[in-house]
Amino acid sequence: MAHRRYNSPNKRQDSRLPSSPTRSLRQPPTVTERPIPVVYGKPFVVVEDEGKNTFIFQAGNWVPHSESIAECRESCLVKELPQRVNGRVRYEIRRPQ
Repeated sequence: MAHRRYNSPNKRQDSRLPSSPTRSLRQPPTVTERPIPVVYGKPFVVVEDEGKNTFIFQAGNWVPHSESIAECRESCLVKELPQRVNGRVRYEIRRPQ
């Protein structure tokens, strides 16, 4: 006996069809503008001690730095470096140009 073929889609074909009108592209997608890429300057190294005081290396000495690491994170690109100097954490900081 011959098998009858029906014109109804199987489960795989049925799942490819849009189930609701909101899933199809009836309206074109909205165009969003990309943000302007930030260009960062040359990196410099800052260390932070246990009291959250920051120091920068200038002329062979560690001099106090004006900004804390938290303040630098707001406007700059801050990366913690794996090496420590005398128990102090090192950070690489890049300011935007």
